[in-house]
Amino acid sequence: MARPARPESVAGKLREQAAYHAIRAGLLLPQMAGLDVASGVARTLGRAFGASPINSKRVTRAMERLEVAMPELSEPERRDLVLTSYEHLATLAVELSLSSRLLTEEGWIRHAEVAPIAGYLRAMLDKGPVILVTGHCGNWEVVGYTLGMLGFPLAAVYRPLDLEPMDNWVRQARARRGLRLIDKFEAMRQMPEVLGNGGLVAIVADQNAGDRGLHVPFFNRLASTYKSVGLMAMEYNAPVLVGQAVRTGRQVEPGTMGYRIEMEDRIHPEDWADQPDPLFYITARYRLAIERMIRRAPEQYLWMHRIWKSRPRHERLDQPFPRGLREKLASLPWLDETSVQGLVERSDQDRAWLREHQTDRLQ
Repeated sequence: MARPARPESVAGKLREQAAYHAIRAGLLLPQMAGLDVASGVARTLGRAFGASPINSKRVTRAMERLEVAMPELSEPERRDLVLTSYEHLATLAVELSLSSRLLTEEGWIRHAEVAPIAGYLRAMLDKGPVILVTGHCGNWEVVGYTLGMLGFPLAAVYRPLDLEPMDNWVRQARARRGLRLIDKFEAMRQMPEVLGNGGLVAIVADQNAGDRGLHVPFFNRLASTYKSVGLMAMEYNAPVLVGQAVRTGRQVEPGTMGYRIEMEDRIHPEDWADQPDPLFYITARYRLAIERMIRRAPEQYLWMHRIWKSRPRHERLDQPFPRGLREKLASLPWLDETSVQGLVERSDQDRAWLREHQTDRLQ
């Protein structure tokens, strides 16, 4: 994957600096207004933007995704959930702008409580590599900050910002809280270095992974998913922990965030040792854990993301569902025959849609 080009001209650098200072000035507004006021304004603006005519196509597509993911919801319920997701996204922007100031050694405990996770902490305390996986649910930054405050320095995989001065500022702010950022475009080189030294790597792993990703179940449909988590886990015999920071609405005091750190699953090497396809098993299981987390707080997920955009090869080539893929799905302990058949039928519908619209991508 190629890194985005940086401007090299003097004029380009000056434009970057001007944009950086404008953004930093804008970030002062939430600090001046305070978290509660800024979050209230953000929720109002987020919902208004979500419901605006200029955003109607995105809302419609997000509702279509929810119709597949949560078919039990009515159309008004799906629409309300999508708009609430826009509220969450806007609130998240405010929280992220304040995180480095609020989540300090002295102050983090007012903003985030930690669920009983003794077994998970034990895996992180043991000498040896660990991979921590989360998704775009809740506030993924709170997970990293809080674990850093608990004494678990993380190396987090992160996409560098196109605006270089802003990117440098973000890196410096995260480093002050014990977070090392791994450039997404160098992750396959830097992750082995961290894991090889017994470190803890964190990755937000629910994005669409492109045509070369591994297609595993996610909300009743095959989703392209990163192989890197499973490959690194297998190579370094590293357990995979899946967790999130979910907004509870319970504030310790005014001006606090009210998050809870939860762990959903821990995948140990012995869990995949006897699986017919260990990589498929690890990848499908951490996707399942992310799905379960989202189902508990679906309003805190970014449904506007094109989570099923890239399709399996057989769908793109308009071929029948592969027997080998069906056998891999059937080998997953949590899927019964009805679930497998549902995934096959959904894939057949998607294949027909791609053929009808003469494309190889879902909206």
